[in-house]
Amino acid sequence: MWGATAISYKLACPLAQQNGLGARVATSAVFFAVGTGLLLHVRRVFLRELRQARRVAGAAQNVLLRPLPPRIGGLNVAAARLSADRGATVGGDLYEVIATEYGVRVVMGDVRGHGLGALATVAAVLGSFREAVHDEPELDRVLHRLERALARHLRERARAEHPSSGREPDSPVAEDFVTLLLLEIGRDGELRALNCGHPWPYLLAPGRIEPLARAEPLPPLGPFPLPDDLPAVDCGRLLPGRALFLHTDGAEDARDVRGRFFALPATLADAVRDRHVVVPQTVLRTVFTGLLRHTGGRLTDDVALLVLCNDRLARRTSLTRADTVT
Repeated sequence: MWGATAISYKLACPLAQQNGLGARVATSAVFFAVGTGLLLHVRRVFLRELRQARRVAGAAQNVLLRPLPPRIGGLNVAAARLSADRGATVGGDLYEVIATEYGVRVVMGDVRGHGLGALATVAAVLGSFREAVHDEPELDRVLHRLERALARHLRERARAEHPSSGREPDSPVAEDFVTLLLLEIGRDGELRALNCGHPWPYLLAPGRIEPLARAEPLPPLGPFPLPDDLPAVDCGRLLPGRALFLHTDGAEDARDVRGRFFALPATLADAVRDRHVVVPQTVLRTVFTGLLRHTGGRLTDDVALLVLCNDRLARRTSLTRADTVT
C-alpha cells in the first residue's frame, strides 16, 4: 500500500512533475512519510513476533523448570532463578522438589555453561529425576539413574553433532559435566545427602547460619563414572523452624567491578538476624537484592536459589488451636 501510494504520487500527481522548490519539498515530504510508514510497519511486525516467541519460550521454560508450590510435604518452599543470558529465564541451573513415599526429595544442579545452550542437558537430568525419585527407595540409586540419563544424553548429542563418525562415541562430550546435590528430608526431618561437586547448602536458624555438612563431595556427573557403593551423608535433622538454603555457584562466584566475590554467608546472616522465624521469601529477597547490587545487575553466570523451611510444628500448633476454638 505504501509503495503504491508513492508510485501513484510520482506518476499521476501534477505537483510531482514540477521542478520548483515547493514541488521538491512536497515530494520529499511524501517519500519521507512513506519511508516512515514502512519502518513503523516492519517494527510492529518484529515486535509482534518477538512477543510471541517470548510467550512460547516462557511456556516451554515453565514446563521444564516448573514453578514450585508454596508448600510441599510439610515444608515451606521458595525458589527463584536468574539467567546470565538477557531475555532468558532459565539457563544451566536446575532444581526440583518432590514429595514421595520415601520423604521429600530435592535436587539442585548446575550444568556446565549457561543460558539456552544448556537447556537440553537440564531437561535430561530433570526428566530422569522426576521418575527415579518415585521408583528408587535408596538415594544412591536415584543418583545412578541420573548418571545414566546424562551419559545417554551426551552420547546422543555427540552422535547428532558428528553423524559422519558412524559409531558410538566412547567419551562423547568429555568437557561437559553437571554438579549435583541430592537431598532427602524424612518425615521427622532426617537429612540425607549425596553431593557431586556442588556447593553444600546452608542451615538457617533465627540469628545464625552454618554449612549443612563439610564432607568432601563426589566428582561432578559426566567426566568420571561413580562408584557402585555410594553411602549417603547423614546431615542430622531439619528441626521445626529451621530452613535450608540451596544455591548454585553463580551466587558465590559473582563479582563486582573490583573483582570482589559476593559475600553470601554475610548476606544470609543479615536475612535471619533479629528474627524469631526464618521466612523463605525474605531470605530470597535479601540475597537477590544484595547480589544485583553487588554486580550492578550484570551477572556472568546463572543463579538459582531454593529455600526449604520446616514449619510442621508451627502449622500443627495453629491447627490444634483452631480445633480448640471450634
